[in-house]
Amino acid sequence: MTLIKSISGIRGTIGGEPGENLTPLDAVKFASAYGKWIKEASGKAAPTVVIGRDARLSGAMIQALVQNTLIGMGCHVIDLGLSTTPTVEIAVPAENADGGIILTASHNPKEWNALKLLNNKGEFLDGAEGQKILDTAAAEDFNYAPVDDLGTVTVIADYIDRHVQDVLNMPVTQVDAIKEAGFKVVVDGVNSTGGIAVPALLKELGVEVIELYCDPTGHFPHNPEPLKEHLGDLADAVVKHKAHLGITVDPDVDRLAFMDENGEMFGEEYTLVACADYILGHKKGNTVSNLSSSRALRDVTVKHGGSYYAAAVGEVNVVQKMKDMNAVIGGEGNGGIIYPESHYGRDALVGIAMFLSLLTERKMPVSELRANYPAYFMSKKKVELTKGMPVDVIMSDIAEVYDKEEITTIDGVKIDFETAWVHMRKSNTEPIIRIYTEAPSQQEADDLASRFISELEAIAQQHA
Repeated sequence: MTLIKSISGIRGTIGGEPGENLTPLDAVKFASAYGKWIKEASGKAAPTVVIGRDARLSGAMIQALVQNTLIGMGCHVIDLGLSTTPTVEIAVPAENADGGIILTASHNPKEWNALKLLNNKGEFLDGAEGQKILDTAAAEDFNYAPVDDLGTVTVIADYIDRHVQDVLNMPVTQVDAIKEAGFKVVVDGVNSTGGIAVPALLKELGVEVIELYCDPTGHFPHNPEPLKEHLGDLADAVVKHKAHLGITVDPDVDRLAFMDENGEMFGEEYTLVACADYILGHKKGNTVSNLSSSRALRDVTVKHGGSYYAAAVGEVNVVQKMKDMNAVIGGEGNGGIIYPESHYGRDALVGIAMFLSLLTERKMPVSELRANYPAYFMSKKKVELTKGMPVDVIMSDIAEVYDKEEITTIDGVKIDFETAWVHMRKSNTEPIIRIYTEAPSQQEADDLASRFISELEAIAQQHA
């Protein structure tokens, strides 16, 4: 199986050999490294760390290991129990904590788990901070607290309810209008904590909720990534119950996807587009997404008189760009909504409130709303290279070929054409180049990807 170490945390499959999988030893080692970092970063001998987890099967085990390791490091722990990624993110500053750890492998299948690491703002660590923790873990350079200095645990079991109230209290959430609209919604909670949080929010908004896979057992009924091919049951339920829409989230509730009244996907890329359309209609400003997200966000932003900016792929990069450009909303094309007036993290509950508020204003079916946005189609492919190939040189060569076009090189190479774009990024773990394209039709997007695969392979052959 596999263990992936990155600046944002550690992710791997449960079981197997230490160092090759996410085993108890690995969980303890990385929790220890984080404990040392948080003590140094906070300047406190006994800092406080918020911990929450999704419902996956290994969650309780990993939480016990991480939590008790932090106690052994002399850290105090606030235990939220079953939670969501955005819930932990808002809890960190609300509790004046020094950091946070979310135990979730996001959209990965049930055999995976991960430690996602937060700073005292409830935001993901930057590259330098994450690297320091990786280095500390590799060197096993940490000391544990003596018995009189062990940390403590405080349990707060109602933070999802507090999170829901925060969303209801946002000025942009049109609570009364949503209640009057009489929405009927099917929710696929993939048997994780979205099955707790999403129905709780909707019921507070007066929505009739039909729950599908909302029991947080951790037994995912389908691949938990919220893509069309995994959501046949949701589509059937929306049509059967004559619902106004369907809602699905990933296991840790930071990605959000909608389904229209006909059981057709609204499109994860268009979650952010619709939410930005709503926010920009109430507050003029700028938007940010990553380089691999749909051009539709730029189009909607310009329509409202704002400016759009692209960030390198990765939530921490999007957040930094949003701060730099004073963006009023941003996020990622995977259905991640980041609204600074709530917090700087992807939050499906925030997105749901915005989307329902937009529907009350437009007074139209979800399918009609989708038809009002620019139609773009994406293709995602890759080029496999021989190990040892000079990937950076290959990328530089392709950029030189298209130097008359609009080119962005902050994260790989993105080439913007008049009606389409291609984004090429090298993998950090495999000898491949990932190719993302977008165009006005699926055929054009696929053809553009195939064209660049051929061109990259030809350039690679020159360097063989």
